[in-house]
Amino acid sequence: MSRQRLIALLTALAVAVGLALTVPLASTASAAATCAGAWNSSSVYTGGTSASYNSHNWQAKWWTQGETPGVATVWADQGACGGSSGGTGGSCDYPAWAAGHAYVAGDIVRYTDGNYYIAEHDNPGYDPVISTWYWDPYSCGGGPTTPPSSGSFVVSEAQFNQMFPNRNSFYTYSGLTAALSAYPGFANTGSDTVKKQEAAAFLANVSHETGGLVYIVEQNTANYSHYCDATQPYGCPAGQSAYYGRGPIQLSWNFNYKAAGDALGIDLLHNPNLVQTDSAVAWKTGLWYWNTQNGPGTMTPHNAMVNGAGFGETIRSINGSIECNGGNPAQVQSRINAYQSFVSILGVPAGNNLSC
Repeated sequence: MSRQRLIALLTALAVAVGLALTVPLASTASAAATCAGAWNSSSVYTGGTSASYNSHNWQAKWWTQGETPGVATVWADQGACGGSSGGTGGSCDYPAWAAGHAYVAGDIVRYTDGNYYIAEHDNPGYDPVISTWYWDPYSCGGGPTTPPSSGSFVVSEAQFNQMFPNRNSFYTYSGLTAALSAYPGFANTGSDTVKKQEAAAFLANVSHETGGLVYIVEQNTANYSHYCDATQPYGCPAGQSAYYGRGPIQLSWNFNYKAAGDALGIDLLHNPNLVQTDSAVAWKTGLWYWNTQNGPGTMTPHNAMVNGAGFGETIRSINGSIECNGGNPAQVQSRINAYQSFVSILGVPAGNNLSC
């Protein structure tokens, strides 16, 4: 072999060895893809956009909103992501939920009920059971828990119709049951009696606020311009007179539309009319107040019923001194009368502490 051929052969061998050293060995298990942004039931996705759900990436085939990946055919499965199936695949090592701890979208927490909840938005530690900052709870065994539905709501459609024989067609039973998933603890906490008492208490106050579910919006139009608090940094983008009372608990003021919209993942600050045009949104705002707001009281109406404080404390949380402590006993009695009627329809006692 000539000296030149030997040099060429050694050079080729060195190159080959170098390439072999730089080419990575095939992995026995390919790494999972990075997860896309978490799917949001209120977001709009156009064809070709991606979202992650249930530890998989999904790609929308066409325009979609509110259709769950893995259930709706609009979504194409792009495979596992994130390297762990986490709470949806049986892992039980997620951190316990901590009130006041800041979470970001996609965080998974273990709640006191033993289930796992996924944060839909960034949030400062809202309670997973009573806030739609969290969604789709999963059991430690891997399966999704069953959200409330019309079949599991303690008030049947027939009973609802009996309670509101003259209701406006806007306030549909289906709209109410569709809203239940926003606050799964509502009428779903404690004994069967407590569940029915809470449902009756909510609907009794709603009945009083809306004249038996007749009125969708506040009737005194002269008040409309009063509900814009211009001192808020976000102002009143929908207009000075856009934040009047709407819905089953007559949501009013720009700051309440902002807070309710933020909690529900709906831009009610810019689109307050949704509360009077979308039945489910209207019911959700009522449930938002009931489950998360103390109002002028000392506790949320939800907690008042679940913790045994009594129906009277729900009145205090809604209208406080305007009605309670002798402020307007006739209005208080009107609410009590509705509550007593509704618990009778549901077949449970009214409990104690009916007045405030």
